[in-house]
Amino acid sequence: MPRRPTMTNAHAPLTREVEAMDERGRLSTISIPAERALTVYVDKRELVTLMTLGSAPEALTLGYLRNQRLVKSLEDVESITVDWEVEAVAVKTAGGIADIEERTAKKVVTTGCGQGSVFGGLMDDIDRITLAPDARLRQSVLYRIVDTVRAYQSIYKQAGSVHGCALFTGDGELLYFIEDVGRHNAVDTIAGRMWLDGLSGEDKVFYTTGRLTSEMVIKGAQMGMPFLLSRSGTTQMGHMVADRLGMTLLARCTGKHFLALTGKNRLIMEPHLADVLRVA
Repeated sequence: MPRRPTMTNAHAPLTREVEAMDERGRLSTISIPAERALTVYVDKRELVTLMTLGSAPEALTLGYLRNQRLVKSLEDVESITVDWEVEAVAVKTAGGIADIEERTAKKVVTTGCGQGSVFGGLMDDIDRITLAPDARLRQSVLYRIVDTVRAYQSIYKQAGSVHGCALFTGDGELLYFIEDVGRHNAVDTIAGRMWLDGLSGEDKVFYTTGRLTSEMVIKGAQMGMPFLLSRSGTTQMGHMVADRLGMTLLARCTGKHFLALTGKNRLIMEPHLADVLRVA
């Protein structure tokens, strides 16, 4: 197991209550997601400000640095310290980040909720990624994953206005479920937790409630994910990148319905299950 960085364990309320008035003039108290700024400092240099719920800010920060390709391993990070009083996180690296000015000069604003962004070219290093060629997903496991997410007691059910991402084993066992104001934050948080727990993505399944954009596909690929699922759809570039990587992209996953858009050879089809579910 790689050496883990020294980290705080900062907590912040995920929702807050506000007063609302409906169309009949009736007052009630509702819950809304708590959105807050978290400015990331790396070796005392301001890098970026993330808008987040703050459910796991240390893992979010680590996953962000990982998916931005600014750090290559846990050993590169000595400590991550979150202070909500000043809405900041201080990252201390083991030896600094080489050419950080040049590497962060180019920024691409993505289609992620809350305006996600990535440093460098979106397609940098994509062709160096190889996904596990033997990974397979059974249709019955796909249905188990969709049912698990549907039944999960989430912030979305309580307060709405958030996106969720989840990591599953190849057998459909839920490992992590993360919600945030933007799906890019949720996927980064899972990436950070995978690093901290020493988990590989090669035999895992990643689920998101949001669109399968190029940013989501690229981040999934960097985490080694052969399968990306969504209850929403994809974009042209997301489809192109997944097809180029041989990743299995599954969209419109609700109930018994799904659309396999790329990597169809990875699926073990059990079409009779759709008929059984329809009768039930």
